[in-house]
Amino acid sequence: MLRAGIVGLPNVGKSTLFNALIRARKAEAANYPFCTIEPNVGVVAVPDPRLDRLAEMSRSAKKVPAAIEFVDIAGLVKGASKGEGLGNQFLTHIREVDAIIQVVRCFEDAEVHHVSGSLDPLRDIEVIATELVLADLATLHRRKEKQTKTARSGDKAAQAEIHVIEKLEPHLDAGRPANTAPLTPEEKAVLRGFFLLTAKPTLFACNVAEEELAACLSEPLPDTPAGRHVAAVRRYVKEHHATEAVVIGARIESELLDLSAEEQAEYLAGLRVKESGVGALIRAAYHLLGLRTFLTTGEKESRAWTIRAGDTAPRAAGVIHSDFERGFIAAETIRYEDLVKLGSFAKAREAGKLRLEGREYVMQDGDVVEFRFNV
Repeated sequence: MLRAGIVGLPNVGKSTLFNALIRARKAEAANYPFCTIEPNVGVVAVPDPRLDRLAEMSRSAKKVPAAIEFVDIAGLVKGASKGEGLGNQFLTHIREVDAIIQVVRCFEDAEVHHVSGSLDPLRDIEVIATELVLADLATLHRRKEKQTKTARSGDKAAQAEIHVIEKLEPHLDAGRPANTAPLTPEEKAVLRGFFLLTAKPTLFACNVAEEELAACLSEPLPDTPAGRHVAAVRRYVKEHHATEAVVIGARIESELLDLSAEEQAEYLAGLRVKESGVGALIRAAYHLLGLRTFLTTGEKESRAWTIRAGDTAPRAAGVIHSDFERGFIAAETIRYEDLVKLGSFAKAREAGKLRLEGREYVMQDGDVVEFRFNV
């Protein structure tokens, strides 16, 4: 299972968010730096209204959502690349995840200590970006030293590595992450072998206060301190990291943990929101990891199955069972929207909406499928 690591400066709401994601008070959330030392790990169901609707339509006895793994990693401080704070541990743990969710504090609270003494989301982003870039430059320097002699002897692979390193070094020196470097597909393949921190796909989560959440989840953003912070973060990460920022209210979800379903609905209604933004964050992280969902449905169960973007129909069939891939004949496929509109596979078949897709078909997110196979 692919893993998304939750990172950020101390006291930005990482552990509170983690607890909200896994719906439990597993991670300690306290008002002091480094309250998380060893990373907490949790498997999180991916909210998917499509699955809920299919289960209702098929009167399914069971509903099984897709899932991803989140890791709550210790807070990083300036100097982490040189071992400051828990820097060495932080960098080791972040190397072990497949994508990064950076929590950015966009709320004012005099009672919650800020490690830098004041609120400045862009400065906070730059602190972490700088430390990751410095760590990557050190990695490239060691790699270059190791491969230079081999490259001089005519080794093509070593020469390709040196070439990519020399393209990356000025890019990183300018403070830009490796995943935004202008590389060819062949050069990107070489880059993957370096396992750089800034090469990992990254998403930013703007953590806002309870009273600001409803306004910050709407468009246009409000002309308030939190609204301006969120707008600035979105502009910055789009320009410098080629990625997006979502809005969350981590503390709200933390408050919901101890409430019944009815009390949760009442609480959120009082805030004029349907969710704290955590559901949107989970879905965004799922896609950030390059994951997609196809669905199966019936009286026994409705299930969301996880595949990688670009997977073909036989590969998707193999996710259910290896026999399905080995004996694949065809995939009887329909778009979720068409199936729900028609109400059943039988009616979809009558309407000519079911397609028989073969081995070369690339699965699309939201396909509802029945596989034909023979072993």
